[in-house]
Amino acid sequence: MTKATNITWHATTITKSERRIQNAHGSCVLWFTGLSGSGKSTIANAVSVELYKNGINEYVLDGDNIRHGLNKDLGFSDEDRTENIRRIGEVAKLFVDSGKVVTTAFISPFQSDRNQVRELFDEHEFIEVFVDCPLEECENRDTKQLYAKARRGEIKGFTGIDSPYEAPENPEITVRTKDISVEEAVDQVLQYLREKQII
Repeated sequence: MTKATNITWHATTITKSERRIQNAHGSCVLWFTGLSGSGKSTIANAVSVELYKNGINEYVLDGDNIRHGLNKDLGFSDEDRTENIRRIGEVAKLFVDSGKVVTTAFISPFQSDRNQVRELFDEHEFIEVFVDCPLEECENRDTKQLYAKARRGEIKGFTGIDSPYEAPENPEITVRTKDISVEEAVDQVLQYLREKQII
């Protein structure tokens, strides 16, 4: 619900279609979702590098980075997680409107939140990428020691430990990072973008 009153949407003079024509490629959001430690940020950034090298206008929105700025006022309650994802969805939409391929790396644990973001986009613009990695494997990696802290009770509401993760019901792409390399995951994502004629 919008709190502001007396506001009117002002259509931009240059359209999304015109930006895509100038760029010579489509625009979309690659929404990487999965447990902490599953490889979301690593793959999102690796995809971004390959897009950049091929002249594709791209940008990465990373969960931790966004919480240092735009969403620094939010915690990790269910309500704050929902607001975190809502804001990112709106930012991602702006990037897609600008003609870019934007990759996002957020746990985004709730299906309803991801569905709400999907509704912001036109058909084929929201590409849900499930970074599927077993909890045990994510804990074994635990480079940030977050799972260890959560197991000791030092972090409350940690996804996968004492807060649920709802796996995507029907993602466009599923990347199983326990079984494939980062390079293979990147190839899988890029192949999808080519098949859909986005790049």
